[in-house]
Amino acid sequence: MAKLYFRYGAMGSSKTANALMVEYNYRERGKRALLAKPKLDNRDGDAVMKSRAGLSHPCIYLETLTAMEDRQIQQYDCIIVDEAQFAVKSQIEFLVHIADDLDLPVICYGLRTDFRRELFEGSMWLLAWADEIEEIRTVCWCGKGARFNARFDESFHMITQGEQIVLGANDNYTALCRKHHREENLGIRPFDADAAEGKRKGEI
Repeated sequence: MAKLYFRYGAMGSSKTANALMVEYNYRERGKRALLAKPKLDNRDGDAVMKSRAGLSHPCIYLETLTAMEDRQIQQYDCIIVDEAQFAVKSQIEFLVHIADDLDLPVICYGLRTDFRRELFEGSMWLLAWADEIEEIRTVCWCGKGARFNARFDESFHMITQGEQIVLGANDNYTALCRKHHREENLGIRPFDADAAEGKRKGEI
């Protein structure tokens, strides 16, 4: 029997990179994995799944997947969904249908909670219904496990109120442990790999 998986992690925990590597592993073995993400997530262009590390691959939208006929979905060996926290209940129910009735594994990646430590709709239903729940780990600036997402402004002050979803603000989030999220203690600025590389080469 196929399973519905929910692999969650805080911002910067390489969730999308993990999703793309799973698709690659299927493809390398001559199998077909279908990549999908909610249409709401258009930060990287139209129907593209892209990781912070630079990995990318074309995908379809979750809304397209839920409109497909069962026979079309059964042409694939696995369904991989990124940014699953943006899904709604009916879409998670459809993923359950794929796993239970079509006997295809469905692997979902996403955030568990928002910047206020509150569940997203998609992650809430995945936590309720997934067969297997796994954490993709990352660390806080203090070295402890980071499971919470902090949003900050241009002055590097933590934001605690506002819209749950703000797209195009990847550079305004960092992952914190619960203690430092509660204290609104951002510690040091998140590591900027491009700036560090420029400094190493004497460009800055």
